[in-house]
Amino acid sequence: MKRVLIIDDEIDLCMLIKSYLSKKNYEVHTAHSLHDGFKKLESVAPDVLLLDNNLPDGMGWKEAAHIHERYPSMHITLISAFQMPKDLKDQIAANINILEKPISLNDIEKYL
Repeated sequence: MKRVLIIDDEIDLCMLIKSYLSKKNYEVHTAHSLHDGFKKLESVAPDVLLLDNNLPDGMGWKEAAHIHERYPSMHITLISAFQMPKDLKDQIAANINILEKPISLNDIEKYL
């Protein structure tokens, strides 16, 4: 069973994604800040990370590269509510998927 960690401050979105993926037999954990997310990265050891771009305590895109360096086998998808500049997308997209909001549950499953 794949373990998924969702780090997003939109609690309703987290619960919706968690419910959907749990029904598809994923083990899903959530955090609503980078601080809490970093703690869960250690304790959960997820296979997949769904990381919001804009969190109350920092920008997901700034942390995504560091997370990838530390956990190179973890599949990371950055979820962004705003259109990212092409040069930033190109810089990030080498190792990290980018999914722009609005998203559908089917879109998320494609990135797992």
